[in-house]
Amino acid sequence: MSSSDRALRLRPVTAGEFPDWIAASRAGYAHGIESHGGQTHEAAQRKADEDTAATLPYGLDTRGQAMFVIEADGRSVGRLWLGERETNGRRTLFVYDIAIDDAFQGQGYGRAAMRRAEDEARALGLQDIELHVFGGNGVARRMYRSLGYVETSVRMAKDLDAP
Repeated sequence: MSSSDRALRLRPVTAGEFPDWIAASRAGYAHGIESHGGQTHEAAQRKADEDTAATLPYGLDTRGQAMFVIEADGRSVGRLWLGERETNGRRTLFVYDIAIDDAFQGQGYGRAAMRRAEDEARALGLQDIELHVFGGNGVARRMYRSLGYVETSVRMAKDLDAP
């Protein structure tokens, strides 16, 4: 177990933290849609708003959703959003968002948070974890692969106006 594993804990988001926490999550998702999904800024914002509203109809009180502040040595280093959902007739834990603050990246906190997500899944009696990662996010894709995740679907596109 690395030092980042030992020092890391997931703390549930408080009601007071939730508005800023979900705004940051939504902004990160919109950025990914725009940067890696080829959408306009407006379309990416709209999709992020719609998806977040659909997934969290009751905000922090939405059943089956767990939102965390990732802490290391008592300080916030990022966020993690997990939710239960059914995929192909099986209950799975879905990682809706994981983000490590820029100042703490490359220190093993993302890897440790994913291990904690696996612990959460086991505690719920779930055997699977799923997530979506944009194709252009090579750092995250390498980390997930190193943790034993496998790609189950790949969507590809080509910009016909590009040289």
